[in-house]
This record gives sequence, structure tokens and C-alpha cells, in this order.
Amino acid sequence: MGSPEVRLAIYDSRIAEPRVVSISNDDFQTLVGELTANTYDHAQRRGGRIPYVVIREIVENLVHAHFRDAVITILDDGNTIRISDQGPGIRDKDRAMQPGFTTATPSMRTFIRGVGSGLPVAREQLNFLGGAITLEDNLNGGTVVTLRMVAERPQPMPATTPPAARPELTDRQKRVLLLVAEMGSVGPTSVAKELEISLSTAHRELRTLESLRLLQTRGGGRRTLTEEGVTFVDSVFRRNP
Repeated sequence: MGSPEVRLAIYDSRIAEPRVVSISNDDFQTLVGELTANTYDHAQRRGGRIPYVVIREIVENLVHAHFRDAVITILDDGNTIRISDQGPGIRDKDRAMQPGFTTATPSMRTFIRGVGSGLPVAREQLNFLGGAITLEDNLNGGTVVTLRMVAERPQPMPATTPPAARPELTDRQKRVLLLVAEMGSVGPTSVAKELEISLSTAHRELRTLESLRLLQTRGGGRRTLTEEGVTFVDSVFRRNP
């Protein structure tokens, strides 16, 4: 794949010229990790609320374009992130949002985790948090993926309320959370199969994570991340990019 270079454009205001940072690396996973971390950090410092795991899912998809003329733009105080490329584009955008749909070649599948899940997972997580994702054709070919969140108004905390403590989880419980982040939603059967544990253990771990308000139940007994769960998974990914 050579040594791709991706430009990160940070707009401090709509009328100012962007500050541009160029990031390149020969190793795919290192490049994805650096791009995601830089994008997340710049957006967070401006008050952005787009989760790290959502940004990473979309950055990984740049492998489809071989990172050709890829640009990541940060706007609206970090609450809009636009990821564009000059690759082959996405013809069927509706199908691209369906779990399992992929155009990845066998060589690409050696790089990407969870092929066919990136866009649907990102959409589900953003929708849950009140955000949105859009797909558009780029000028002269390629794709533009836009992630948007509504800026959250700061809420003053009562002086008597102590800060919430982060729950201590076992390694297996962390793996369950990462699996939910990867797949968007899971049930006990899929947890048991993917983590090679018994069905009763999967039920117990899901109930425990739900009691900690890191997961919530959706239709059919499937669980998705809560906002606290997304924040927790973000912290795990940032420690282990």
C-alpha cells in the first residue's frame, strides 16, 4: 500500500483558514491509530462529542480508497467531522449502511476488523447519542462521510454531588463491551459464541454490565451501549489504540 499520507484540517472558525496537519505511516494499524487519536483529541479540545470508536470505524474504511487524497476535516467546535477520499466511491449507499455489506478485497480484510460493520456501527452509536452520519459522493470521485453531533450545553453539577467513579470491570466484561462496540448490538448467544463462554455466563455478564448502566436492552433481548458505555469503551480504545 506504500506510505499513505492523510491531511487533518482543523477549522477554528468558519471564516479562518484551517490549520493542516499531515500524518503518514507505513503500518496500517499505526496510521489508523494516529489518525483517530489526533482527530479525536483536536475535536474533544473544542468541545466535540463524537466518540473515539465511531471515528475509528470510519477512518478504517479509508483502506477502500487506499487513503488516496484522504482529508479529515474538523468543524463546528469538534461536533462535525468530515472524512473524504478520492477512491472508488460507494455506489449503493443504502446497502453500505446494512450490517455485513462490504466491498473489501481479501487483501483489505487482513487490515480491517469486523468487515462490513463499520458504517452501520457508527450510525447506530451516533443515532443513540442524538447524532447522524451521511454519505455523499466526493467531487471528481470518491466518498465523503460526515459525522455530526449536536453541541451539548454544559450543565452545572450541584456542589454536593461527587464525581461518578468509573466501574472496575474484569477483562471478560471489557471484551463484552468491545464486542458490543464492534457489532452495534448483541444478544447472549452471539456473546457466548464470539467469546467462547457458556450461554449462562454470557447472560450473567450482560446483566452485570446493564446494572452498571454501560449497556441497555433493545428489542429481542439484544444489548447496545449506553452513553456511559460509549465513554468507557472510548477510554479502553485510547489506552489500547
